[in-house]
Amino acid sequence: MNKDKNSTPRSVIFLCTGNSCRSQMAEAIVNAQLTSEWFAFSAGTKPTGEVHPLAIKVLDEINIQHVGHSKNITEFIDQDFDLVVTVCDSAAENCPVWLRPDHQIHHSFPDPAAFKGHSEETLAVFRHVRDDILQEIPRILRNLIFETS
Repeated sequence: MNKDKNSTPRSVIFLCTGNSCRSQMAEAIVNAQLTSEWFAFSAGTKPTGEVHPLAIKVLDEINIQHVGHSKNITEFIDQDFDLVVTVCDSAAENCPVWLRPDHQIHHSFPDPAAFKGHSEETLAVFRHVRDDILQEIPRILRNLIFETS
């Protein structure tokens, strides 16, 4: 990203359906690792009202503390974001128009909460999704170049 090091961090909102796993992990990872460049938020088009305990657990395993709660995208209706990142196909299809779709990226991750299996298998799926987010989201954000007007 072409950006002056003394400038204010850009804002990004991660949007998914339930705002319980993927968008929450993306928000926490960005706020832990890219604080000089980005400030992240997350929300859901149909939030569950809670952050999945395994999402919090797998973040804690990599020393990232989760802060926040499950939120509806309507809480941000009056806020402008530099970028909207949808992390599930449903959210991409239902992304509100007022979120500036000209500054939107879609990168879908599987929903770990939808996995049905034994507890260790489920935890492994959450870790896999966390690791994918950990690799992909910072790479995407660091490679963005915004045109200046």
